[in-house]
Amino acid sequence: MVHMKFWAVTALLAAGGACAFGAVDVMEEIVAKVNGDIVTRGDLADARIEAQEQFAHQGLKGIQLEQAMSEIEKNALRNKIDQLLMVQKGKELDIKVDSDVSKYLADLQKQLGEPDPDKFHDKIRQETGMTFEDFKADVTNNMLTERVVRQEVMSKMPIDHKDVEAYYNAHKDEFVRQEQVFLREILVSTEGRDAAGLAAAQKKANDLVRRARGGERFADLAHENSDAVTAKDFGDLGGWKKGELQPSMEKAVWNQPSGYVTDPIRIEKGFEILKVDDHTKAGLAPLDEVEPQITEKILNPRAQPAVREFLTRLRESAFLEIKPGFVDTGAATGKLTAWVDTAQLRPETVKKADVMVRTRKKRLLGMPVPGTAIIGPGTSSSTTSSSLR
Repeated sequence: MVHMKFWAVTALLAAGGACAFGAVDVMEEIVAKVNGDIVTRGDLADARIEAQEQFAHQGLKGIQLEQAMSEIEKNALRNKIDQLLMVQKGKELDIKVDSDVSKYLADLQKQLGEPDPDKFHDKIRQETGMTFEDFKADVTNNMLTERVVRQEVMSKMPIDHKDVEAYYNAHKDEFVRQEQVFLREILVSTEGRDAAGLAAAQKKANDLVRRARGGERFADLAHENSDAVTAKDFGDLGGWKKGELQPSMEKAVWNQPSGYVTDPIRIEKGFEILKVDDHTKAGLAPLDEVEPQITEKILNPRAQPAVREFLTRLRESAFLEIKPGFVDTGAATGKLTAWVDTAQLRPETVKKADVMVRTRKKRLLGMPVPGTAIIGPGTSSSTTSSSLR
């Protein structure tokens, strides 16, 4: 359930038949009402086409594909209702994910190599068929759902520390890590500057190094002064393995202790200043560092039924109406969801032009989508910065 729509969504006109192309409006049928939100027949068609392309991408064929699609079709309405209830609960709990969304989008912008915001937005639209605002809303809803699961389900599932230790001792090979250096950056741009501008940029970079070494917080200096897209994340670059950085940068930081601030390093885009946040050595990670990871591994199998129970409770207290002929396979026992005032309910009308712009959505250059493995795919995003390679 926690995932982004990166695949084709073009089924709306199918229900309208040939007359849809000659009509001014396309009628979109509402099939369920969930508190203040709705699920339409088009939403269910979208989910089916999206699943078909995902399974095709995974290489499913024949009977395997038929079985997977049968499961998707059977639970399509349930999954849409689940999604709406989770997002509604997150808003009710006043969960804030704005900073996480900003970090994800900044990481994505770095991976795509589009420092210009307008070009980045164009790239999102090109790759997903969504406006940047809609894409950002989807990311927000995914993260909101993940936080609800962690806060309202996972946090209420106690785990014995002995179980964590036992898992660690039995799976030590999973926690052998490579050496990495974790960095923050400040970029003083020199793009488009003449000789005087270059001199001013170098002076600014030297001054920032002096201030950082003098005790000012590097993260704050980056947030306020850096010209890199990481400025909004206080210069955070994440971890880098041997050979991943530009040689000049790797030489400047690799053998330095945590807290070290480099001199300005001249790169194509300007003057780069790096700070070593941490330097992890190769070998087995200590238990205290990987305990959260192990806890999640242990809890995930237990979480599936717990999440379903939580969603059942949300259904029990929700306003739900489902149109005859459609089935919520996650329905709460005894919950009345009869469709009311069918004759008075006018179908939602959307313009033909609006339907036509719902173009194919493709996986965005392999960028992982934030989420949780508990109720759907998704991993944390990469912090790869093309300027450092």
